[in-house]
Amino acid sequence: MGDLMDSYWQLPPLSRTMATAVFVSSACVYSGLISGGWFFFHPAYIFKLIPEVWRIPLSFMITMPKLSILLDPYFLFSYLSQMEVGNPRFPRREDMVWYLIFVSSAIIIIDQLVGYRFGSYLQALILALAYTCTQDQRGAKANFFFVTIPAQLVPYSMMLVSLIAVGPHYAILQLIGLVAAHLYDFLTRLWPEFGGGYNLAPTPGFLSRIVATPFQRVEHRGFGTAFRSAGSGTTGSSGSSTGTGSGGPLPDAWKTRGKGNRLGGD
Repeated sequence: MGDLMDSYWQLPPLSRTMATAVFVSSACVYSGLISGGWFFFHPAYIFKLIPEVWRIPLSFMITMPKLSILLDPYFLFSYLSQMEVGNPRFPRREDMVWYLIFVSSAIIIIDQLVGYRFGSYLQALILALAYTCTQDQRGAKANFFFVTIPAQLVPYSMMLVSLIAVGPHYAILQLIGLVAAHLYDFLTRLWPEFGGGYNLAPTPGFLSRIVATPFQRVEHRGFGTAFRSAGSGTTGSSGSSTGTGSGGPLPDAWKTRGKGNRLGGD
């Protein structure tokens, strides 16, 4: 059990947290522990005297029933972790957080504009992640179920399978996610590179301070959890070092007091 938990904490933190939250919330809803009505988004719940703003993030936290309780968190983690780790488009964690905020907001806005008002948007977000993830893999091959296809065709294959297996309603929801992801891609990459413009949706600076608190100031180790100080960097070790390179454990001010003597000595 200990090895399993160690492996869990070594996973990319943002992907790990979101996939776990989706699985736990969906399992609780479909087992009857909590009401699924809390995960439904509608503008009427927001524009009221006491706005129920929690419905905005919760609308991306519920899967389809049955086998999707396992598959949706898996696909969410798979695509999100590929973007979170080693992707040059998202060198900082706040860039990844901003992508999620932008695309999720665009999904809700587009859904309201076209009038479908699905109320639950996890499948649209997964499709958006698949689109963004595979855009940088052109020329590579990907396994989609039992078929090997070009990587950039994965999101379109997902929509085709949904259209055949579930119906057009589900495919339209995924199409909204595709449009939202393409909008982000156009504003941040296509327009600056090919249109001669600049990034129209840059990562806000305040996200760096917000994201540093839960993710960069906590370091999980095999023997416990270390908390970084507010002024420490993300790559430095936590706590005071007692090695010879740091000059010893005493404060620098004490070093000016001269040579010390043992109590009772000469």
